[in-house]
Amino acid sequence: MQANNINMKNILQWILLGALLCSMSVWAVPQQSHAEIRTAITAFVHEQTLHLPGQVTITVNEIDRRVSLPACPALEAFLPPGGQLLGNSTVGVRCTANMKKWTLFVPVQIKVSANLLITNRSLQQGYVLRAEDIGSQQSELAQTGILTDPLQAIGKVLKFSVGAGQVLKQDMLRAPYAVRQGQIVQIQVERQGFKIHADGQALSNAAEGETVQVKTLSGQVVSGVVQPDGAVNIRP
Repeated sequence: MQANNINMKNILQWILLGALLCSMSVWAVPQQSHAEIRTAITAFVHEQTLHLPGQVTITVNEIDRRVSLPACPALEAFLPPGGQLLGNSTVGVRCTANMKKWTLFVPVQIKVSANLLITNRSLQQGYVLRAEDIGSQQSELAQTGILTDPLQAIGKVLKFSVGAGQVLKQDMLRAPYAVRQGQIVQIQVERQGFKIHADGQALSNAAEGETVQVKTLSGQVVSGVVQPDGAVNIRP
């Protein structure tokens, strides 16, 4: 009976020792530094927002202390599908190392302070913007597509009427038409090093670089790209 008690005691000791060793091995695994994750996110956002006008301020949220991840030899930051680096956003960080793969998403705030273009007076639909029609105001970019350089607006046509002080955006303007519906245009077809020229009638309005359909004298309808001189280049 005494021998059995000794054996049972030894077994329990070995079990406890094994559990202790397993626990120690778990705690011995190097953990990923939260500071390194936030640094990788900051560097990624900074690089991706270099094209934005004005002053960019990046704030990366603190990561919950309870989040524990294996240390990664190479962190990769990325923008999730449908995301944009402006205002309240989310940036992902992943580890692609073998046996250590993990992904973490961290909230980020990106503020951009810039000189936004505004209209100096009320303007009607179809008006061609001139330099004297445009002013600027220091403000924070709330969305993409807001114009900050007068060259982005001068010579463009308003798609609809606007009031004085209206912030100008890309989707409010269009390029002036180089071809108008019903206009007789020159069709250019390039084949094997030579060009064929013919006349045709534009079936819609189109700006330089846009695609337009043209009806030839024979009644055939073809599509081509509007050139700076108003000609339509047909690619066979």
